[in-house]
Amino acid sequence: MNGVIFAILAGVFLGLQGIVNSHTGAIVGTWHAVMMNQLGGFVLAGVIWMATGGGGWRQFREVKKLYRLGGAFAAIIVFSNITAMHHIGATLTIAVLLISQLCMTFVIDARGWFDTIKQRIGRAQWLGITLMITGVFLLRFY
Repeated sequence: MNGVIFAILAGVFLGLQGIVNSHTGAIVGTWHAVMMNQLGGFVLAGVIWMATGGGGWRQFREVKKLYRLGGAFAAIIVFSNITAMHHIGATLTIAVLLISQLCMTFVIDARGWFDTIKQRIGRAQWLGITLMITGVFLLRFY
């Protein structure tokens, strides 16, 4: 149940973050908004890390170099999210974002990339994605 609660929280805050960043980007520029977002996330994560006992820095050396790119990915995510919201609005941006995220994770799961266990992607999963894409077309054109 905790996983579902955290997934719901992530979805809620992703929607809120997109709107706030979009408005911030309109005022100060997109890359400035990305930097503010990243700095705010870094500070909050640091405060929570210290408040929960933190731990040592030694564990960071154990993380594979490829996985250290997560923050760089986040900068691209925030920039793309802000830009998309300016062009197609919040609802359509989040809908397309979710579909592209699911498609990418399908590929990752099917191929076992990033040390994940290979998963078979069946007809039900493809049907689900197809229904979501159909929903995006309905959102956009009707």
